[in-house]
Amino acid sequence: MDDDQKIKITVTTDENKEILDAKLRAIEEGSVEKNTEALARSKGFNYMNLKGYPVSTDALALIPKKDAEEKNIVCFFYSGEEIRFGAIHPELPATQEFCQSIAEKVRAHYKILNISEISMKVALKAYDNVPRVMKQDSGVNISEEDLQKLQKQFDNKEDLQKVIAQVKVTELVTLIIASALKFDTSDIHLEAEEKNAKLRLRIDGELATVATIPKELFPKVSSRIKLLSDLKINLNNVPQDGRFTIFLAKDKIDVRVSTMPTSYGESIVMRLLKSSSVGLQFEDLGLRGRSFKDLEFNIKRPNGMIITTGPTGSGKTTTLYAILNKLNNDATKIITLEDPIEYKLSGINQSQVDPRRGYNFAAGLRSILRQDPDIVMVGEIRDLETAETAINAALTGHLMISTIHTNSAAGAIPRFLAMGVKPFLLAPAINAVMGQRLIRKLCPHCREEYIPEPEVLARINKLLEEISPASGDTLTREQIDQLKFYRPKGCAKCNHGYKGRIGVYEIMTMNEKVEQMILSGKVSEYDAQKIAVDIGMVTMVQDGLLKASQGITSVEEVFDKTE
Repeated sequence: MDDDQKIKITVTTDENKEILDAKLRAIEEGSVEKNTEALARSKGFNYMNLKGYPVSTDALALIPKKDAEEKNIVCFFYSGEEIRFGAIHPELPATQEFCQSIAEKVRAHYKILNISEISMKVALKAYDNVPRVMKQDSGVNISEEDLQKLQKQFDNKEDLQKVIAQVKVTELVTLIIASALKFDTSDIHLEAEEKNAKLRLRIDGELATVATIPKELFPKVSSRIKLLSDLKINLNNVPQDGRFTIFLAKDKIDVRVSTMPTSYGESIVMRLLKSSSVGLQFEDLGLRGRSFKDLEFNIKRPNGMIITTGPTGSGKTTTLYAILNKLNNDATKIITLEDPIEYKLSGINQSQVDPRRGYNFAAGLRSILRQDPDIVMVGEIRDLETAETAINAALTGHLMISTIHTNSAAGAIPRFLAMGVKPFLLAPAINAVMGQRLIRKLCPHCREEYIPEPEVLARINKLLEEISPASGDTLTREQIDQLKFYRPKGCAKCNHGYKGRIGVYEIMTMNEKVEQMILSGKVSEYDAQKIAVDIGMVTMVQDGLLKASQGITSVEEVFDKTE
């Protein structure tokens, strides 16, 4: 027999062996399944063979793989109203209690079926098709490898739509989060519309539509996000709030989730709160000149109130945290009262209000003052009770830091008085009031110098000429004429010519004139603004124009955000 014939015989023999092994395995598996089915009947349970069954990834995700392995239970079917569990030992009380708890959580009817160990292995293998974004006891683990793999598939927002059309359904949520992180997004918006769902990202404070998601896929994306956030999956006609945490190699991101019913489905908003943002230093806020020195002096005083003002999204919380970071040391006890706690601060006691249990800002603040704090931060002063408690604390040896919703620093005084605060208590309690906005920074790679239109230039000159001599920031006519301004152009490294944001501020500090104005009890925002400027306050628009003259931002951005 020659060599070719020997080889042919060997191959044929190996093939026969494989066929024989496959037949033996099939016989063995058939025997196991028959025994399991008989055992199921004897225990009073229905039997299920999962080999070849299309196990739903949405169903699998209801039970983390670790729990499925430990408890020998798997969820193989979920429709929103019905759940089917497979268990090796369905008769055990622990199995029944666990399945009931899962079903109650999603408000669905359930049934437990008996499966074999072979079916269990099939189901555990199916977990490989579940997205890597999985809920864990301590948060959500998204590997750097997964994120980078998805992020490499698109270079800009225009490419993202193509990737969404190609990616597996099981990877959509991971892709959405990956795109948000790549574009340095603060909020992810998913909005159901008549023909599809819209994906919008808030980048540097501006919302941009970056992609659409096919309408038939949106319920699966919604279910996945709800699972991660501990929300009820089958509840889509009432608002829900939840959160989850993403652990990255060098950062931790808390994701606050809000869902709301709309005409065509649901609107889902996810706010990304990066732990690295908490590390922003007081010196990096964007305060300059006398404003920086005035605020630095007043936050170091042992008592009194520091108030920040501005609309939602103006960076008030970031400013408060930067102040707390500067004041935080072993010799100082700092307690915060927030709604909600956005970032965890090391070395600081943080408490979250819960109005459903009667723990509101006023009640919480009274409790905090019994904890012997040196510094107290209250997320917002909304009513007279909270305002009076905060003011009394400021007058009795505590440094109080808080926010109030007004358009300017000067507007805080009439707002307090309108609440019903007594002028003779307010005047000695306040150290400083700060108004602020967040404006976009020009991209340093593509900004271009230009000369503004004559009417815009005249407006700039007028505002800069009105800077108070007491501020130390006055400019001569010649200096104003020599100022240079820049506008956005746009490049591959930025978002339409802008990259990042910075604060613009106005700081109103207390002096005899302001105190007399408060004690009179008749204060308008206009009067308070005039006195504040007379004693040296640089307004937000003036601060912004000075930053624009340094190439930090554009004149258009300053006027758009501050007036």
